[in-house]
Amino acid sequence: MRHGHVDYASKEVVEAQDATIARLTALGIQQAQAAAEAFSDVDLDIAVCSGLRRTRETASIVLAAHRQAPVLEDEPGFEELKSGKFIPFATREELSAYLTMMFDRAGDPEASFFESGEKFADAYARAVAAIEALLARPGWASALVVAHEGINRLLLGWMCGAGPAASLSFEQDLACVNVLDFDLVDDGAGGRRIDRRIIKAVNVTPYGWLKAGMHMTSFEAIFTTPQT
Repeated sequence: MRHGHVDYASKEVVEAQDATIARLTALGIQQAQAAAEAFSDVDLDIAVCSGLRRTRETASIVLAAHRQAPVLEDEPGFEELKSGKFIPFATREELSAYLTMMFDRAGDPEASFFESGEKFADAYARAVAAIEALLARPGWASALVVAHEGINRLLLGWMCGAGPAASLSFEQDLACVNVLDFDLVDDGAGGRRIDRRIIKAVNVTPYGWLKAGMHMTSFEAIFTTPQT
């Protein structure tokens, strides 16, 4: 999953100059609750979030619909790309356009998320390492992972074998669900390796299955529509 709606231009975030503290808005809570209903009949063995407030809040809402929910774990490998120095953009529209431009360059090995931020290649490597470590854990069949737009885009690029360059092609609407399936086989050394990666569903939004009226891109929706 991706987390629900947040406001990165909220007074709290701007005064702290720290986007990592962003919390779910009322709209984000509603989106997470719709996802919770969709997940209510899914048996979950493991639940993981990035540890940032917005993913922990989203995951907690989803897990609250389960009578025997697994304990929520933090995995920093799934944290959003790190932007470095906080940049107070003049308008939300300007920030939206800037982010789109950043992802256009994600396939460049030296490209970074904002000028002083993390390289896309480095974020890709840590996200893939995190999902591979999760798959190496024994004794589970279904896991909930609540992460972020950028990281999810990079992981979907990895899933289809196209790498970071494919990240912009995968839309990740707020509180969307991706269904990823893996075939694992014995690696001959006491472990398991991934034999096949399959994307069964991508960018499914339980609060609007057919996306009627959802004409904005994810960047536009989150940066041009303030919510309380």
